Amino acid sequence: MTIATTAAPAEEHRLTALWADLGDLSPARLHAVFRLRVDVFVVEQACAYAEIDGLDPIARHLLVEDADTGQLAAYLRLLPPEAGGSTRLGRIVIAPARRGIGLGGYLVREGLAEAERACPGRDVELSAQAHLLKFYRSHGFEAVSETYLEDGIPHIDMRKTAGILAAGRGTTGTIHP
Repeated sequence: MTIATTAAPAEEHRLTALWADLGDLSPARLHAVFRLRVDVFVVEQACAYAEIDGLDPIARHLLVEDADTGQLAAYLRLLPPEAGGSTRLGRIVIAPARRGIGLGGYLVREGLAEAERACPGRDVELSAQAHLLKFYRSHGFEAVSETYLEDGIPHIDMRKTAGILAAGRGTTGTIHP
């Protein structure tokens, strides 16, 4: 499976994407997920917090890996709804060396499609870092809270209303930034 990008027309980024439950991830893939999340959310963003929060066992995990090396390029987790509520996208992260090629948009579109497949008709929510408000709005999310500090970083709660979710796309495809 190859994910091509239109962000760099002369270059194809050979990436594979897969959805998995936590128990289906090999120890090497699980290590790569935790390492990328800690490298970005804890180290790069200088934010000491409990990155492993106990929700991974109930989540679905989207991993985008380099097709040649297997190195993790991007990641997202999808949490099931609580008591009839919304599904949640979270831990959306791109490896620093892979930024700028449209992976963020790919992750969100694929996360929305999987949310609709798994829990049809449910709203999808996320807690966005405030500087990404415009990005998430471009994917149909609307702010549903005021800006607040979470672990010292400005965040805002956002929701994409059911009925306007992305149509089901496969786990691979063209990335459109």
